[in-house]
Amino acid sequence: MRDDLDKRIADVGDFIKSQRETARMSVRRLAELAGVSNPYLSQIERGLRNPSADILQQIAKALQISAETLYVRAGFLSDEPGEGRGVRDAIARDAKLTAEQRRALINVYETFVAAASGHESEH
Repeated sequence: MRDDLDKRIADVGDFIKSQRETARMSVRRLAELAGVSNPYLSQIERGLRNPSADILQQIAKALQISAETLYVRAGFLSDEPGEGRGVRDAIARDAKLTAEQRRALINVYETFVAAASGHESEH
């Protein structure tokens, strides 16, 4: 059980670091935008600290990515197949897109999914 938690903490830290590097942002700048200390963010990236959902949300907002992606990686949300995780992760990982483009694509995707869900309940 502890190994799963350690793996998730390391995974979310690696993901945050890769997103920060893709955005060409320093640890100091991301920490400033997310409202956390530089050493704390560094510890999260190295898998030494387990951030709360609130901290993950602040980091996601600063990186302009979906907070849900970080929540799944941290184990706060289920990663059930068919829940769109693959699409969101693919968009979030695409280094050819800017942070603004990633955010826009995820928003469009989530709008389509919400609209499709609404139509399903009408039938």
